[in-house]
Amino acid sequence: MSQKRDLKDVDTQSRAYKIAAGRGVLNLPNKLTIARMVMIPLFIVLFYVDFAGHYFAALAVFALASFTDLLDGKIARRFHLVTNLGKFLDPIADKVLVSSALIVVLTVPSFFTAFLGNWAMIAGGCCVAVIFAREFIVSGFRMVASDAGIVIAADKIGKFKTVFQDISVVLLLAFGGFYEFFAEHVAVGVLNYIGLAALAVASVLTVISGINYIVKNIAVLKV
Repeated sequence: MSQKRDLKDVDTQSRAYKIAAGRGVLNLPNKLTIARMVMIPLFIVLFYVDFAGHYFAALAVFALASFTDLLDGKIARRFHLVTNLGKFLDPIADKVLVSSALIVVLTVPSFFTAFLGNWAMIAGGCCVAVIFAREFIVSGFRMVASDAGIVIAADKIGKFKTVFQDISVVLLLAFGGFYEFFAEHVAVGVLNYIGLAALAVASVLTVISGINYIVKNIAVLKV
């Protein structure tokens, strides 16, 4: 769907609207989405470059990028600035951001094994694999539905899944930051447990959400 034209409840002459609307499809929400995509390689670089507090720096970038996800949607809805470009880029930026974070965290064993042993690394890999598999399956399912002229809206379980994914990444990055300085502190261990538990919950919600998508829209496969 193209940009909404019903602006009766919006003052199109206001400074706020003009700033948000920008020019053409490059309105403020879309600029924020593009900025989020630009922050992804910065996040990865900060995660791997070895300096004191680099995990905290990566966490700050991830948190800022996640905030733009919340902000661009609110601005787009408030000023009726929903565009096809935004609908295309926004979910891609979200998925690439979270996927990148999960992948880089998985490359550092201590995020999983510091307090729980090697089995946690295996479990973490399975969780990430499940999350990726669900995204591929649902994306393919939506493509089939689109070809059939059916639009599949996001469900609440899927939104909760995304929230827990973000929480797990934030907590694990915070753990990595504190672990650099206070490796043996019990609070650091608790933070690690909570972060991994959030990842486990996100994985369970991922499976439930994926099944829910297919069950609710099974008619798509019968077309």
